Amino acid sequence: MNPLFAELPTSIFEAMSMAARDKGAVNLGQGFPDFGWPEDVVARAREALSGAASQYPPMRGLPELRHAVAAHYRHHQGLELDPAQVIVTSGATEALASSLLALIEPGDEVVLFQPLYDAYLPLVLRAGGVPRLVRLAPPGWRITREALAEAFGERTRLVLFNNPHNPTARLFGDDELALLAEAAIRANAIVLADEVWEHLVFGSARFTPLARLPGMAERTVKVGSAGKIFSMTGWKVGWVVAPPALAEAIAKAHQFVTFSTPPNLQSAAAYGLGKTDDYFASMRAGFAAARDSMRAALEGAGYAALDCEATYFLCVDLAASGIALEDAEFCRRAVAEAGVAAIPVSAFYAESPVTNVIRLCFAKKPETVAAGVTALARARALLGGAG
Repeated sequence: MNPLFAELPTSIFEAMSMAARDKGAVNLGQGFPDFGWPEDVVARAREALSGAASQYPPMRGLPELRHAVAAHYRHHQGLELDPAQVIVTSGATEALASSLLALIEPGDEVVLFQPLYDAYLPLVLRAGGVPRLVRLAPPGWRITREALAEAFGERTRLVLFNNPHNPTARLFGDDELALLAEAAIRANAIVLADEVWEHLVFGSARFTPLARLPGMAERTVKVGSAGKIFSMTGWKVGWVVAPPALAEAIAKAHQFVTFSTPPNLQSAAAYGLGKTDDYFASMRAGFAAARDSMRAALEGAGYAALDCEATYFLCVDLAASGIALEDAEFCRRAVAEAGVAAIPVSAFYAESPVTNVIRLCFAKKPETVAAGVTALARARALLGGAG
């Protein structure tokens, strides 16, 4: 067996979800919503599941979805795109995998920001890349010029960058994006921009796609996800948007990874991307209300929540909450002894982890959030003095 995969542990998301199932615990760990999906998009997928929708669609994706992606980003983000730049993939993770396989060679250095989504590092290593890690730390999780200077080098070929950021719920500021763009241009590096949370941004904050920055359109590969936009994570419909030459290379890798994605789901995603601005505003408002409800309940239970500008996630500082346990031990005992699953943020680090922060998913019905926070209050009472 390939030693890279043989030595990998079970994903922390699967491990905590299995523990929640075994213990009958409330699952605030894995990031899937139990409300918020648009029923008309589901109905469109159901209607499309007939005839040609049961056969292979074009490898690069249905034309209607590729045109819809280009139109969507033109309207919402001011990006001028040709549908030929869009490749439909079986989820954002496949988009990342195909892009990495296409764009790096063994020995190329890849800059990543930790805490990082757990698929990033295995995908980079499997493609032969050499990871160079930028460490972000709470409470601000900020990118600095000094950290970038240390990570970038003569062999830097690609940067894998997630914004808005999972697990920290940061929306990186324009000053930080400018620093990253400056470093990428200086290194002549491609940026693989995982922007799947682009619509899950709250309050007055506004998302800026990296490709909008000066000098970045020709070197940015943008990854998006219908699953995140429409709260249907199991659909696994994603896409890559890339400059023409890079799109050609990625398509060649994609054709030998999954080749195609269910056409009825593609058709429904195309329909959904054309929904009115009111839909997207209402969707954000619904998740913002869930975030605010969870934060208020957590603070009422004595927990110190960190800022959440985007995504489905709210992070909690255990040390500031009076809990001396490290995050992994707290999560292990919370699911076993108090009946609630959370994710230790240390699991998102490859080295030098932050060990006092847990991640909670607030994309849940009010009764789920209430039950989860009640269990977390129980966990704090049981474990607050432990260490």
